[in-house]
Amino acid sequence: MHYLYIPWPKVYPILDASFIPPTYRGDFLYRLGSSLADAGVTMLEYRNKTGLPNDRSSSVGWKTGAEAELLADAEILRAVLPVGQVKLILDDRADLVKKTGFDGAHVDAGDLTPTEARRLLGPKYILGTFGGSDEFIPEILEEPIDYFSIGPVFPTRTKQISTPPIGIEGVRKLSEIAGENTVPAAVGGITLPTAAAALAAGAKMVAVAGAIFRQPDPAAEFRRWMAELG
Repeated sequence: MHYLYIPWPKVYPILDASFIPPTYRGDFLYRLGSSLADAGVTMLEYRNKTGLPNDRSSSVGWKTGAEAELLADAEILRAVLPVGQVKLILDDRADLVKKTGFDGAHVDAGDLTPTEARRLLGPKYILGTFGGSDEFIPEILEEPIDYFSIGPVFPTRTKQISTPPIGIEGVRKLSEIAGENTVPAAVGGITLPTAAAALAAGAKMVAVAGAIFRQPDPAAEFRRWMAELG
């Protein structure tokens, strides 16, 4: 593990590109980002899987997401979610983190490996990866990462996955195996009523996409989560 000592948020919103309307995209992102900053978001992941992957033999691995769209979205998000106030994490594309001014990356199977991503980013960037579902992946404790996701905890509509949900007991099991000095992020179908249970089971963060960004006012929904979870 790499261990950046930062205040990890209980609620880790994931903004998937599918939640962004195609028309007036920039205006929407500007308003959304500004409202999230005002609501107290301190870490946000941007995920764009709308493009087609390139050859895995590329030196930077899979390139997911239409790059021009990704860069345009990232520029707005970085402008309205201030450096030092909000840590921005880019899904998949560790090769674009420095170009976007983001604070880190989340890499999974098919992307750069954590070791490759760390070599590309250096020690001062946040790096996450997948830690397991029905079974914990013990090798990740040797990887140069700062946090890892576990799940899906419940069924999810946001990301196409075939892995069966692990439930709250799965979160408890994997968190115990990983140990106290790690940062597990429970992900997949988590709602406000189940978020507290996931945190009580050992997750340090709950990563949330649809439950926040499908709401009419995502910033108000984030405030509601924080008020409930403390």
